Amino acid sequence: MNTAAPALTPTTRALAWCLHLLIIGLLALAAGRAVTDDRPHAALIVGVAATCGLVYAVGPLLPGVRRSRRAAALWLAAVGVVWLVLLALSPDAVWVAFPLYFLQLHLLPRRAGLAAVAATAAAAIAGFAAHQHSFSPAMAIGPALGAAVAVAVVWGYQALYRESEHRRRLIEELTTTRADLAAAQHTAGVLAERDRLAREIHDTLAQGFSSIQLLLRAAERALPNAPENAARYVDQARQAAVDNLAEARRLVAALTPPTLEGTTLAGALERLCTTTSNRHRLTARFHLTGDLAPLATAHEVALLRIAQSALANTVRHAEATTAEVTLSYLGDRIALDVVDDGRGFDPARLPAPDPEAGGFGLTAMRARVQALGGTLTVASAPGRGTALAVQLPLTPPAETDPEARP
Repeated sequence: MNTAAPALTPTTRALAWCLHLLIIGLLALAAGRAVTDDRPHAALIVGVAATCGLVYAVGPLLPGVRRSRRAAALWLAAVGVVWLVLLALSPDAVWVAFPLYFLQLHLLPRRAGLAAVAATAAAAIAGFAAHQHSFSPAMAIGPALGAAVAVAVVWGYQALYRESEHRRRLIEELTTTRADLAAAQHTAGVLAERDRLAREIHDTLAQGFSSIQLLLRAAERALPNAPENAARYVDQARQAAVDNLAEARRLVAALTPPTLEGTTLAGALERLCTTTSNRHRLTARFHLTGDLAPLATAHEVALLRIAQSALANTVRHAEATTAEVTLSYLGDRIALDVVDDGRGFDPARLPAPDPEAGGFGLTAMRARVQALGGTLTVASAPGRGTALAVQLPLTPPAETDPEARP
């Protein structure tokens, strides 16, 4: 069975070189002492030590050792066999057991590595005792303590590495999540701004163009018999175009609606009623009730746009003669009512909004009201006029104040 390299715990280049130098140094020590002490079989010891170093040096050069547990185990077995021969010839080979512990724990699975370390420690103890021709518990302390230190160090390092990898993955997931969240928030912001602009365009430019169209049709009808009336209608259409141009420029600049500049909401609504009465065959009257209270810009913009859209719908569809616009301050609420005496309609049978035919007015109104935590109701019936009522809390929800931001 071939086990891939990711199962191994990576080590730094410095640690690997320290282990290489330690093994080569201990092998050189065993060979050097055999020569300097003029031990029997000194040449054989030097040859076996060199062979052990050569077998060990081949391992890191073989790619299979780094990719396969089985190849690593075979290489360790070859190193171990040569080391056992060296141990049988020289007691100094017992010191090589310590770096072998680290190799076995790193390259082999946990249970197999622990068993290999135990076997290596036992072989080191037995080999040293054989060279001393005696055995005492003190002989077992060194190899056993070295094995315990190696196990603690390697397993501790592996635990730290796993914890580090876990934190790295968590950081990557957090970074990815934050990027996804930022993208989602950006998309939500784009959609919210698109919705806001759609409502602004519908309640200002679209209604203004509709008013211009009605005035020009009236001028067309008056041209043959009443040119003075036609001129008046054309002048009103021109003024509506001027107002629409100002609205368009202000939308581009993303500032407060010009109808609210230098005046209050009540003043803007009264002027709206006056302008509507002057331009169309509709008498629009404004009423104000209750004690005035300061309003957030979001409230003023929403109520003004709703009144503009409601009166525009009355002019276009209701065939009404009068319309009453009432702004009421009700303590912790603000209310707007628009009532006309037109032909009315069935609220349950409204056509779906259509890019060609329109029908976005009530949808835009409801979106504005819901964004500020208010309510909108429409009461109408064929032949009985229409009443539109809006109520808003004076304090809008903190997280939904789309009109207050430029």
